[in-house]
Amino acid sequence: MNDSGELTVAKTRVAHRLTEIDAITNLWEEWSRDLLINRFLFHEAQQGKPVWPQLEGFHHRAEQRLEQLGTLAAQISSALHEDTDRLERITGRLEEGIRTLRLMPLSTIFNLFPRLVRDLARQEGKQVELVIEGGDTRADKRILEDMKDPLLHMILNAIDHGVEPPEERRRQGKPEVATITLRGSQTATSIVLEVSDDGRGLDLNSIKQTAVRRGLYRPEELELLTPNQVRSLILSPSFSTRTRVTEISGRGVGLDVLRTNVERLKGTIEVQSTPGQGCTLRVQLGTTLTTAHVLLVGASGQTFALPVEFVQTTCLVQTSDVFTLEGHSTIVYEDHPISVVWLSDLLNLAKQTAPEAPSRRAHQRLSCIIVRVGQDRLGVFVDALIDEQDVVLKPQSQLLKRVKYISGATILGTGDVCLVLNPQDLMSAVRHRAGASALPQEALTPVDLPSEPRPKRILLVEDSIATRTQEKRILESAGYEVVTAVDGMDGFKKLQSRDFDAVVSDVQMPNLDGLGLTQRIRQHREYNEIPVVLVTTLASDDDRRRGAEAGANAYIPKGSFTQDLLFETLNRLILS
Repeated sequence: MNDSGELTVAKTRVAHRLTEIDAITNLWEEWSRDLLINRFLFHEAQQGKPVWPQLEGFHHRAEQRLEQLGTLAAQISSALHEDTDRLERITGRLEEGIRTLRLMPLSTIFNLFPRLVRDLARQEGKQVELVIEGGDTRADKRILEDMKDPLLHMILNAIDHGVEPPEERRRQGKPEVATITLRGSQTATSIVLEVSDDGRGLDLNSIKQTAVRRGLYRPEELELLTPNQVRSLILSPSFSTRTRVTEISGRGVGLDVLRTNVERLKGTIEVQSTPGQGCTLRVQLGTTLTTAHVLLVGASGQTFALPVEFVQTTCLVQTSDVFTLEGHSTIVYEDHPISVVWLSDLLNLAKQTAPEAPSRRAHQRLSCIIVRVGQDRLGVFVDALIDEQDVVLKPQSQLLKRVKYISGATILGTGDVCLVLNPQDLMSAVRHRAGASALPQEALTPVDLPSEPRPKRILLVEDSIATRTQEKRILESAGYEVVTAVDGMDGFKKLQSRDFDAVVSDVQMPNLDGLGLTQRIRQHREYNEIPVVLVTTLASDDDRRRGAEAGANAYIPKGSFTQDLLFETLNRLILS
């Protein structure tokens, strides 16, 4: 109530500014009339007419008015700064007061679950203890209301999928009574809700099989996903690894409810799991649902907002530093490869709408935003970084309730409507854009355009993405065309798809190791002459002997690995 009274005072002060602006307007009108009356004085003076007294009077009045205009402008500027500061203090106190009024302890909903857990565990023939932590953490009332059902589904998922029966836990040396922890905490900018269990963890192979069976991904696409991305598939609509419908699972609706509600609350979900030790579902939500701190960016002549809690950093990237890795345009940031994409391309914005947008020439420095959602990162190229500010989020109409890539809208100080981007949608879209290049053909440097009909093509087989990225760039810098594979099985499939001049492979890999790949290559007459170079950490004489017996042409220990040695070996084997 006190702040409401202060707002009335501030409103009166702002209204007084209008009278000062009226004084400036009157001065301008008076000055314009005087100029109109005396507009021919200089012409008459050139003709030798005696107009010097009139000119002197006009100049004197202009000096007085200019000084008066400066005084009025300085006064209104100072007063408006003071009024703005006053309004900011009042609105800040009002916002904090209203937000505090809406806060309730998480225990309001946490206390609903202990009895439910006991009943469901008994129904499933399991023994479960629910541990509640952080119940005194306070959150917005709407967050509590909208997260009640998602938390229930997270707990149901832990009881049914995560926790093992008592006899299985005894065989594994675990306590018969499983523990599910429901935890709430608060950071400076967010509320964190966690449900963790000490059960069996997630079975990645089962998740992949379910994703293929339900048509979410093809097997070759799943091989390109990181373990964290595979774990996140359990949040997909109608996803369930259960083949038998029970009272609490098998309907494929549980965790989809979680994903939908969290997206509506502009939050993120992170799935963590260790086989045999348990699984954790972590939900991070903003402390307020009405305002957001955003980064304003420009793309194709339009302005978009990106919530800063998803922005890890911004940087400038040379176009020559962009390369293709496993079908995605990629840059290296903090020694890790990160997929990149132009925001205008992702949103399908017409290029001709932004003639002022910078052209994507080779060696140009591009504005890039590193977006982070959970453990996943994505580089987004934009035409401009405009500003960083707090905005008021406007509710979407029912017609625009779930537009792809968009989570809401706001009105900027200029009066323009600005769309707020959904980082989760951007991240998900890029996973399915394999083969699309972030840079158009005209942006390629002359080095990228081969002078020969076809450069020597190398098949690089390496399961470590960091090592694979480094070796790929080394080979490409020497003019080789490089095709990568994530393990021996993937490498042999790609060997059958096109002609290669040599194979460079690691030894220790899942599915099919380097020795097995070499043996399989030598078993096929059409591939028998292809040189195979093994690059590995295994450096003993026995390891070298096994490599030679498998049919490798060269064996390079990583301890003595150099670019020159690799190039010399490849040139010798390919030319011979």
